[in-house]
Amino acid sequence: MPSPVPTSSVEMASSDYESEPTTSKQAKVCGHHHVYFIEGDGIYRMDERQRELEHVLNLGQVSGGEEKKGPKNGERMQTFQWTIQRIRLSPQEKHLAATLKANHREELRCVVVKLDRKMSSLDPSHIMLTLDKVFSLEWATDEVLFYTTLEGLRCSRVFRLDLTSSGSRITSVYEEERPDVFVEVALSRDRQILSINCNNRTSSEVLLIDTTAANLEPLLVQPRQLDLLYHVEHWRRCLVILANTGPGQEYEVVQAPLTDPSMASWVSLFVPGPGSAVKDMEVVGDHCVLAGTTPTNELVLTVVPLTHPMKAYTVPLPSWACAIETKKPGLADESKVLEFLLSSPVHPPVPYCLYLEDGLLLSGTEDGSFPVNRGNYTTRRLEACSQDHTLVPVTLFHAVPVEGLRQMPLLVHVYGAYGRDLHMEFCPGKRLLLEQGWTLAYCHIRGGGELGLSWQRQAQKEGKQKGVEDLQACLQHLFSLCVSSPSLTALTACSAGAVPVGALCNRHPHMMRAVSLQAPFLDVLGTMEDPSLPLTLEDGEEWGDPLGNPKHRLSITSYCPLHNISPQEALNLAFLYKELGLDPPRYKRKRS
Repeated sequence: MPSPVPTSSVEMASSDYESEPTTSKQAKVCGHHHVYFIEGDGIYRMDERQRELEHVLNLGQVSGGEEKKGPKNGERMQTFQWTIQRIRLSPQEKHLAATLKANHREELRCVVVKLDRKMSSLDPSHIMLTLDKVFSLEWATDEVLFYTTLEGLRCSRVFRLDLTSSGSRITSVYEEERPDVFVEVALSRDRQILSINCNNRTSSEVLLIDTTAANLEPLLVQPRQLDLLYHVEHWRRCLVILANTGPGQEYEVVQAPLTDPSMASWVSLFVPGPGSAVKDMEVVGDHCVLAGTTPTNELVLTVVPLTHPMKAYTVPLPSWACAIETKKPGLADESKVLEFLLSSPVHPPVPYCLYLEDGLLLSGTEDGSFPVNRGNYTTRRLEACSQDHTLVPVTLFHAVPVEGLRQMPLLVHVYGAYGRDLHMEFCPGKRLLLEQGWTLAYCHIRGGGELGLSWQRQAQKEGKQKGVEDLQACLQHLFSLCVSSPSLTALTACSAGAVPVGALCNRHPHMMRAVSLQAPFLDVLGTMEDPSLPLTLEDGEEWGDPLGNPKHRLSITSYCPLHNISPQEALNLAFLYKELGLDPPRYKRKRS
C-alpha cells in the first residue's frame, strides 16, 4: 500500500527513515503482454501465450559480473555488483526502468530499457541509459519518467527524464530546501496522478502531476502545516485523502475535487471507530480499502464504497495474521479485486484476494479455501497494564503447551519509536526458534504506531519514560502468566528500540538474562546535544532538545542507556570488548 513517507513497509507519515527500498517479496510485475520477474542475474519476462522466457536485463551488462570457480566440481558461478530493487513499466509497456543497489556499499543506480516484441540479453542496445543515485521513480507516460535522487541521507530533488527520437533530456522539476524533509514520487493506483510527496516527521506537502494532461506541471494540494499529515489517492477526477484531521488528530478519509484540492475543500467520507487505527489506504476501482488494527493490535480491513460511503464494512482477517503486503497492480489488472499477502513472524506469506463488491475473501489455494495452519503453534493476543493503567498489546507465539511455558526460553521483541510498528513479517529464523521450544513475544509499547498516532505521541520527548514502563509491564505480565522466567528471558531490539531495552537493563537487570541489540542507539543525550550529527535536528521532535529545554534534558538524563550505566557495568563492558578483541560500539545515532 502507498505510504506518505520513504519507508519499505506500511508506515504512516511519522515513521522512521531507517530503511532503503528493498526488493518486494512479490517480485513480479504484470504488463499488457508479458509478466516480468527478477532472477539472480537480471530481469526476465514471459509471454503467457507462448511460455517463452526472454532475458530483459542482464546485470552482467550493467556491472560487469565476475566469474569465479564454484565450491564443488569446478562449476562456474557468477556474482554481480548489483541487486535489483524496483521495476517500473511504462503505461503501454514500451520501456522498463529498474533501480539497482550496489552490494556491500551505499550506491544506487537506475537502468532504462527499451522493450521490443522480441528481446535478446546479448544485445546491449536495449539499455538506453543509466542514471546514478535514483531512489524512487515512476512513469508518467511512455516517454516521460520522474525520479528522485538520494544524496547522503537526503532525498530532496525531483527530475524529469524525456525520451525523444534524438536521445534523452533531463530537467529539474522540484527541489526541497528544508533539510528535514524527504521527497519521493509515487503513482496513483489508476496511474492517472503522479504525486511528489514531501514529508518530515510532523507534516506533509504533496504536489500532483496529472498524467493525462499535456503539460505535466505540478499542482500543490495543501501547503505544509505543522502537525498535518496527509496522503493522496485518485478516483474519478477527485482526490481521496488520508489525513490526520479526525478526532484526536487520528487518520480519517476525506475527499476533494482535483480542480480545488486545498484543505478548505476537504469533505469527510469516513471516520474510523474509537480504538481502531488506520495504517494505510488503497483506492481500488470504486472502493477505498483501509488496513488497520483493533485495540488488541489484530489486523482488519475496512472497505468504503466511494459511491456510498455510509455502507462501509469490515473484513476480519485470520487471527494469526500480523503483516499485510498488497500486490502492486499490473497494467491490466482487474479494478474490483484487491490481492495481498498475509504473514506473521512464524507464518510464511499466504496470498489472498478480496472481492470488493461483495466482501468475499479467498485464499490463494487452488480450491479457494483458507490455508490450514500447518505449524503446530499458538498465536495469542495479550494486554499488559502499564504503570498509568494503559493497556499495552503483546503478541505471543508458542509451540509448547501452555502448562510447559514456564520452563522454556523467551525472546522479547520491542521498538517503540517514531510511530513505527514492530517488524511482524515472516522470518524463517523466528520459526526455527519456535520449533526449538522458544516462546516469542512482541511488545507493542508506546512510541510505536501500532495503535495510532496518539500511541506515538504519548511516548515522545518527556513521555519517553512511558515506553520503558510499558516494556517492564509486558515482562511482568508474561511472567505472571507463567510464560518463562527472568533467568530464561532475552530481549532483542534494533536502532532506537535499544533505548527502552537499555533503560530497563539499567533499572532492573534481574528481569532478563541476555540482550541482543542490532545497530543500537544508546547515547540519546550525547546525540541530541550535537547538532552537527545528520539527524539531530529532525530527531528533536522524537527525543526533545536537551540544549534548549531543561525539562527535555532532565527527561533524557533519567533514561538514556549510556548515561545510566553503573561504574561496575561500564568496567565489565570495557573488559568484555578487550577480551574479545572488539572495538566498542558506536553509541551515537549516525543515521536514522
